[in-house]
Amino acid sequence: MTFVVRCLDCSHTAPYFPTSVNCPRCNSQWREAEYDYDAISKSLPAQLLGRVFDLWRYRELLPVRNPNPVIMLGEGGTPLIQAVNLGMMLGCPNIYIKDERQGPTASFKDRQAAVTIATLKEAGITEMVAASTGNVAMSYSAYCARAGIKLWAFVTSLVPAVKMREIAIYGSQVVKVTGSYDQAKQVAAEFARQRNLYLDMGARTVTSIEAMKTIAFEIAEQLTSLLGPLSQANGKSRLIWRTPDWYIQSVSGGMGPLGVYKGFSELKKMNFVDRIPAIAAIQSEGCAPMVTAWKNHADIATPVTSPRTHIETLATGDPGRAFTLLSKQVNETKGVFESVSDEEAFRAMHMLAKMEGISAEPAAAVAIAGLFKLVRAGVVKPTDVVVINCTGHTMPTEPFILGDNWARNVVLPARSMEETPQEGLLAALSRVAPDRFPCIALVDDSPDARRLIRRILQSQGNFTIHEAENGKLALNLVEKEHPDLIILDLMMPEMDGFAVLDALKARPETADIPVIVSTAKELTSEEKDRLKGQIQALMQKGDFLSDEFLDEVRTLIG
Repeated sequence: MTFVVRCLDCSHTAPYFPTSVNCPRCNSQWREAEYDYDAISKSLPAQLLGRVFDLWRYRELLPVRNPNPVIMLGEGGTPLIQAVNLGMMLGCPNIYIKDERQGPTASFKDRQAAVTIATLKEAGITEMVAASTGNVAMSYSAYCARAGIKLWAFVTSLVPAVKMREIAIYGSQVVKVTGSYDQAKQVAAEFARQRNLYLDMGARTVTSIEAMKTIAFEIAEQLTSLLGPLSQANGKSRLIWRTPDWYIQSVSGGMGPLGVYKGFSELKKMNFVDRIPAIAAIQSEGCAPMVTAWKNHADIATPVTSPRTHIETLATGDPGRAFTLLSKQVNETKGVFESVSDEEAFRAMHMLAKMEGISAEPAAAVAIAGLFKLVRAGVVKPTDVVVINCTGHTMPTEPFILGDNWARNVVLPARSMEETPQEGLLAALSRVAPDRFPCIALVDDSPDARRLIRRILQSQGNFTIHEAENGKLALNLVEKEHPDLIILDLMMPEMDGFAVLDALKARPETADIPVIVSTAKELTSEEKDRLKGQIQALMQKGDFLSDEFLDEVRTLIG
């Protein structure tokens, strides 16, 4: 398929060669690939029917002339997973996670490495240089090993040792730079210049942006499969693919969203989709030059010279022109830049694992925490379809995320001759029985609501939780367990929450147990008056995400 590269500064077009990184007319390094979109739009739908769902499914829209199966590792084709529990918690049911952890080296950078190394192999390049905070070097290392290309990987000293060993095991030469990521990039660039080696230039690398746009292609196909096509295009037989209302991703240098925007833009040019989703770019507060610049309506981001974040993969202090390009796209799509604290990200990381079974890297959790913030602010609406890029797997889980008490020891006593194995085990487990932890009675006639509240509580600490599905069972449960706290639904059949409250307050042994009432109903003033003096808090069921709910629980049982 014919393609050219167009200069973003002077619009000059030229054939693409990976070793030619400057525009021949104006010397700019900011160029992007262009294709014959009209021809591709006519031929691609039929060709897709017989192709495997992976990155190379869209080969006509990639700057690789002859994709080489020998160096492929199964890149692309990652699942789109509906976050059912997070959706219930947020009151936003259409949340989907693009699970890029399932790439060959467990991050979305595998796309970048796959396309770039394919082009370098075609061009006969045998040695390259890349600066990285971990994931890029791991991905490039795997694909360089496959293609027989030597990689010089410049990484900061903040990169965990386990990641450095992962890079080295592929045969790459690891160069550890004691300094910031921006300094590591400078050292790598000078090294490549002196040796005349190919240098990966991040968002300025044509193949990097082209690789990332395949995320958009896959999302559009997957949402169409899940939700059905949107409508017929101008009465023609072809159906329009689905796009989300929001695409959310954590950003460091901005390459991912830049590529995803280009992908949706190309689909729109070919009339495969009718719009481009709003883009939300989320950064860590300790290194958020893009967020600061955008909120100050600045065209250029002021560099952060000393990043203050534990999330080293997001520690790009100077995004350069990438911010200018990305801010234009964010504004065009009516998106946002936002930042979250490390603490918020780690909390989101823990919650995502416990509620959805997805163990994500801290950088991916920044995007999840950003979603929480945008929902709370009303920026993301309950009816919006949201796709979040889960950029990679946590490898390994950092100890400060779990805290000190993430495991409990069971020490089995020495067995006497008279003791049976069951008795010895039970005796040991009795010493870690949770009777010294807060006990909560959860009363709600909806199994989904009980499951949701249970998961939220479990994501926050060690609670003993008992459940009752109606008012009568609740009173029996309270009498038997005498919990430290009751979370009570008001709208239940037969015996509603009001009646349960009356019964609890009428009995001296239960009158002082604190109660949080949860309800999906908008209460009348008379109903609110009836609850005065009877409960500690009144929470709407859509508010379980709020810190207010969790703080109330901690206060009442602390």
